[in-house]
Amino acid sequence: MSEENKTFTISVYTENMVGLLNRVSGIFLKRHINIESLTTSQSEIEGVNRFVIVVNTTEQWVKRIVGQLEKQIDVIRAYYHTDEETIYQESALYKVKSDSLFEQRQVQNIIKDSHAKIVTVSKEFFVIEKTGFRHETEQLYNDLIPYGLMQFVRSGRISVTKEAMQVSSLINGFQPV
Repeated sequence: MSEENKTFTISVYTENMVGLLNRVSGIFLKRHINIESLTTSQSEIEGVNRFVIVVNTTEQWVKRIVGQLEKQIDVIRAYYHTDEETIYQESALYKVKSDSLFEQRQVQNIIKDSHAKIVTVSKEFFVIEKTGFRHETEQLYNDLIPYGLMQFVRSGRISVTKEAMQVSSLINGFQPV
């Protein structure tokens, strides 16, 4: 019986070293697993960064990937979680022609109904920010196309686990070089 693909969020705690992103992406490349989303930032531990990588694969493959990630010299610890085990969001920015904001009431209703907010307005354009699930940011994208959508960008997933990860105690005493 073969396993079915699921969405997994992989958290990789690392030192911030040059070339690590290449080595991490190479692990996925060798296994022909597409990275759906990748975000990296400072973690809750000083001097430690965190990669948040979203993949669609089997649990067997994600376990192998996490094992390979932990073999990397600059990787401190790696974990994987299902969508049910995490709280996650994405952020998106939409640049739209200003005349649609002032001349078309529908745009204001779209913004309000999607729980988005306007972050800047100029004579030529305005920028909307939306945080939510991917299907929500995509829906707003589709809703804004008819009104002069000029630019669109979406972040990768950011997530925290529902259960305590105990990573701080595992890394307690870690001193970056």
